[in-house]
Amino acid sequence: MNSADFVVSGRLQLAAIKRFPAVEFEDYERRLGEMQKTLQRVQQAYLGTSQRAIIVLEGWDTAGKGGVVRRLGWALDPRSFKVHAIAAPTRSEKSRHYLQRFWERLPEHSQIVVFDRSWYGRVLVERVQGYATPTEWRRAYNEINEFERMLLEDGTRLVKIFLHITPKEQLRRFRARLTDPLKMWKLSYEDFRNHGHWQDYEVAIEEMVETTSTKQAHWHLVPANNKPFSRLAAFRIIVDRLSKGVALEPPALDPRVAAAAEQFLGIALPPGTRAAC
Repeated sequence: MNSADFVVSGRLQLAAIKRFPAVEFEDYERRLGEMQKTLQRVQQAYLGTSQRAIIVLEGWDTAGKGGVVRRLGWALDPRSFKVHAIAAPTRSEKSRHYLQRFWERLPEHSQIVVFDRSWYGRVLVERVQGYATPTEWRRAYNEINEFERMLLEDGTRLVKIFLHITPKEQLRRFRARLTDPLKMWKLSYEDFRNHGHWQDYEVAIEEMVETTSTKQAHWHLVPANNKPFSRLAAFRIIVDRLSKGVALEPPALDPRVAAAAEQFLGIALPPGTRAAC
């Protein structure tokens, strides 16, 4: 599995995607555990530096965004890992430029931030459901590209992932949620409403990917009918992007800590493990 395999190239046609790979659960757990450990090293390497990253997760309702977020959370220290679950804008947010609420949530130095849905709502749900006028959502393509260009030029790493499932699989997941008391709360009327506009969303998604997939910030499309496969694919993409050019070796130990360890624990650390004084 290579992150480049999921980069969208050429004209996207969602209806033409027929291959939805699957993985065995034992293989999934082993590979996921390995990538979670790598992400821990990435997060450690970011600490105390100007490195920062944004992960944009988009996808159909029930496509598995929450599952990816949870497994990121199991691996990363919440002190420098943040998740923003984006819902409909508040009354106050509606009175301002739609990008402002995202500017306010951008990562600080050393942070990794996930947007569970994002500024792309302007050209997806707001477009399809008529919350944004045609003039507004068409203008948003350039606004988003400029927004992301500024982030990248300022040194922010950006990963954009879209989780794709079939209409049939979405209905199966709706049924599963309705029969699970612990997941029933996740199903809303809007999920059914959006399913009824499937073809409209396909058009919007395909245009979004084609128009906002740039050389520096391309989209990755992950076939997500099989949740273990889609989680591994998402992690592979995230690990590759966030670790590129980053030294993942653990930092040298503070000499004072090493000296205290020898004094109080009787542990003589080998040469090379201490940072220079």
